[in-house]
Amino acid sequence: MHILLVEDDAEMAAYLQKGLKESGHIVDAAATGPDGLNLALHCTFDAAIIDRMLPGLDGLALIAALRQAGNKLPVLILSALGQVDHRVEGLQAGGDDYLAKPFAFSELEARLAALVRRAGVEAAETSLALADLELDLLSRTVTRAGREIALQPKEFALLEYLLRHAGQVVTRTMLLEHVWGYHFDPQTNVIDVHISRLRQKIDKGFDTPLLHTVRGAGYRLHAEG
Repeated sequence: MHILLVEDDAEMAAYLQKGLKESGHIVDAAATGPDGLNLALHCTFDAAIIDRMLPGLDGLALIAALRQAGNKLPVLILSALGQVDHRVEGLQAGGDDYLAKPFAFSELEARLAALVRRAGVEAAETSLALADLELDLLSRTVTRAGREIALQPKEFALLEYLLRHAGQVVTRTMLLEHVWGYHFDPQTNVIDVHISRLRQKIDKGFDTPLLHTVRGAGYRLHAEG
């Protein structure tokens, strides 16, 4: 899933990003209400985790603004305010679920999955495809020309990001930030290693290469011709 995380506590945000990315999700994070609202209105996500107490614009006001704009993004409210009245306020503001801190990460993941299921046809796509390459977001399987391809969690997340930006040049910085969560060390070779492994798996043995290196710019997933 592609998840929006709006959390101003740096330690909590890092913990959630790490856990979600290890589970194969793509996470975009914001530390303020206005930044979170901007991301939610201009990008496509499967679900959002929004803290209630945020600088600039509190979580409930953020959610209310989303709903007023007609945005139906499934939202899980995360808050240290866990009394019944607090939960009711959150749901009345437009939240779809409410989880009080502290919480079990497994429960958070289960609640997110349930939100997306309940959203039904209005949820973001459950599969991505390019030519004969298909990625199923629910079963977390990848096939090409009907042949199943086994990917490691990070390879799956990398391919998902590339498919969501198919035809576009994706830079190393974009991949580091959105797939690995790194905001430093642009000289790391982690991108090269994973791109090489992914290319071997999705292109080797097939007539048409899909994963291309754009020299001096980054990578592009597309079917030539």
